[in-house]
Amino acid sequence: MWLGGCLAVALVLRLGAAVAVEQIVSATPGRLCLIEGDASGYWLLGQRLAHGQSYELYDPPRRILRMPGFPVLLAGCQWLFGEALFPTRCVLAALGTLGCAGVYWLGRELVSEPVGLVACALVSVSPPLVVFAPLLLSETVFATAMVFSLIPLLRLVRSPATAVPRWGRAISAGSLIAIATYLRPTWLPIAIVGAVAILWAARGRRVAWIEASLLLLTCAVWLTPWTLRNYQVCGHVVPTTLWVGPSLYDGLNPAATGDSNMAFFDQENLLATMTEYDMDREYRRRAWEYASQHPGRAAELAVIKAGRYWSPWPNAAQFERPVLQWGLLATTMPLYVLALYGFWQRRRDLVFWLVAAGPALFFCLVHMLFVGSIRYRLPADSTLWIAAAMGLVSVYQSLRDQQQREATPWAA
Repeated sequence: MWLGGCLAVALVLRLGAAVAVEQIVSATPGRLCLIEGDASGYWLLGQRLAHGQSYELYDPPRRILRMPGFPVLLAGCQWLFGEALFPTRCVLAALGTLGCAGVYWLGRELVSEPVGLVACALVSVSPPLVVFAPLLLSETVFATAMVFSLIPLLRLVRSPATAVPRWGRAISAGSLIAIATYLRPTWLPIAIVGAVAILWAARGRRVAWIEASLLLLTCAVWLTPWTLRNYQVCGHVVPTTLWVGPSLYDGLNPAATGDSNMAFFDQENLLATMTEYDMDREYRRRAWEYASQHPGRAAELAVIKAGRYWSPWPNAAQFERPVLQWGLLATTMPLYVLALYGFWQRRRDLVFWLVAAGPALFFCLVHMLFVGSIRYRLPADSTLWIAAAMGLVSVYQSLRDQQQREATPWAA
């Protein structure tokens, strides 16, 4: 009953956000999203897939620019509903609601039923997660896949097998990690982290080696079609994308500020003389060369990017209005305070820390190299809210226990 109510609220709020976003965006002809840039690229890739065209963008063409997961979803929506944006926003709102159910499930597995329900309630009404749900950006769908990928992995680690390998859980974990990777390539290393965690939890027993190997193999099998396609396109083994180099150089170059500014890419136009693969490697080389020659500035930029990542108020120009600034601050600060208290309450539970804090810390480290923004933290807010729910439940239990102690003399 409580879970159904939370999910109903989550869906209503996200559909309401879809209506609001559609009204704001449609006021400007040709506009697709509140946050321009990536959204138009995703939508165009979806259009090309829906019409059976080659998977590429721009001129010179970039064929391995984005993972295909989100464009495939958008292509499916366009195939079903045409190129109307609002039905697609509603589908994304529904997937965001499914993510709230995943948070409940993960919170229940990680701690308890009450913590799972409270976490679900909190993510259901979290303004940033509500607003982002109908946007044509991959964050919400990735967050849903990320949370569900952690559930079978948690089960494998929390109750290590002693005799018979859990084939279903290992296959589910590998499959869901791969699906999340198709949405956001950053998640791929979690397959290795998960395999190591399984071995650690089972103290290296033979059955754990089978489970870890099966997880990695399943993930590899899911990513094989994309890797083979990329090999045919560029002649190199590329399991994710060829956009790592430019993104890394965006965060590590003489003009870097911690924010994204890809103007250099069009200005230099390396693709006019290089293949997409060579362009990616060239920008990687430049970024690491800059970091090695300017370690102090690289460290300073890392701190700036971390600050942007953990910022309790928006750092995008279109969200600088006071009402939005204060609104996000009023949401984020309780998240941080309650999450810290929740982590303190479970300070001896390493698995809790790995699951609830791990995604946020992992993405933070990644974006201390690339560029920083609260947008990149939002998917990890889903697990941080589990820690916050732990903190809130602990506060409630403490207050209840105190009231009972105070009432005991009178009851006697």
